[in-house]
Amino acid sequence: MAMDVVDFEIKGAEMQFVEIELDPGEAAIGEAGSMFFMDSAIGMDAVFGDGSQNQGGFFGKLLGAGKRLLTGESLFTTVYTNHGTGKQRVAFAAPYPGKIIPMDLRQLGGTLICQKDAFLCAARGVSLGIAFQQKLGVGFFGGEGFIMEKLDGDGMAFVHAGGTIVRRSLQPGQTLMVDTGCVVAYTPNVNFEIQYVGKIKTALFGGEGLFLAKLTGPGEVWLQSLPFSRLASRIFAAAPQTGGHKEEGSVLGGFAAGGLLGGLLGGDDE
Repeated sequence: MAMDVVDFEIKGAEMQFVEIELDPGEAAIGEAGSMFFMDSAIGMDAVFGDGSQNQGGFFGKLLGAGKRLLTGESLFTTVYTNHGTGKQRVAFAAPYPGKIIPMDLRQLGGTLICQKDAFLCAARGVSLGIAFQQKLGVGFFGGEGFIMEKLDGDGMAFVHAGGTIVRRSLQPGQTLMVDTGCVVAYTPNVNFEIQYVGKIKTALFGGEGLFLAKLTGPGEVWLQSLPFSRLASRIFAAAPQTGGHKEEGSVLGGFAAGGLLGGLLGGDDE
């Protein structure tokens, strides 16, 4: 069944959101918790599965829900339908700093493979599935796990990734070596492998880990400069591990200002 054709506008810089314009009867699907705002004539409906129109009967819906559960997503998807007589808008916000990438699945051959949690929203009719990594090395050392998300259809889908996004067009046989966590999405004809760095000293002291992703064309590849896992690890490393406050600045500021102002302004009663 044909997908809904929607107009959209991506707004913002570091913390972006996408605003989708729906004609009467059109609908968009969104990941749980991603809705930012919507016009009053738009109705929300939580559906079992991925919300695509090609899920026939209960078994089809159960299969779609099972696919989403395997990728770590919710069993339910929210469908936003324009029940009014004029154009209505609904917006979906990015969960962390980065960029929202509009993906026209019709121009990409109808299928896109992306990392888990990358999907943000799409036009109604786009099917959300799973893509198993065929090689065990990718599953164990690929950074994003054995299962990735697969988007099928001929409509618009929106993917979110961290930092700055780079799109690379790989020619047949052209190879690109990438940090495993920096791979956002790629077309199915791209060959995705995991390659050992080759030198123990580089692996141990180079800070890049033991393995790299090897992407071989032809096809399209999208990369992110700041994976959420890397951002989370830096935040965790900088956070105080003893339950107190971690103050920056001079020694005096750390002992005097940190102790006094931290207690007064931080709300510590212990």
